[in-house]
Amino acid sequence: MKPLCKVASVITLGLVVIPCLLLFLGMIGLDAVKLLALIGTIGWFAVTPIWMGREMPVDAKEVEI
Repeated sequence: MKPLCKVASVITLGLVVIPCLLLFLGMIGLDAVKLLALIGTIGWFAVTPIWMGREMPVDAKEVEI
């Protein structure tokens, strides 16, 4: 599951970066960039925490301030 999520994460990151570069080069319009960047951002925040999750070494209840 994690390798599949990593691939999906790279694809969604590409949906954010590549359209911006294509807009800079004048190959696509601003509306297309906005739509693709929105889809990529939602995908990135949905998929990336699945494989990048980390374990907390100390429980917050055990830490005294």
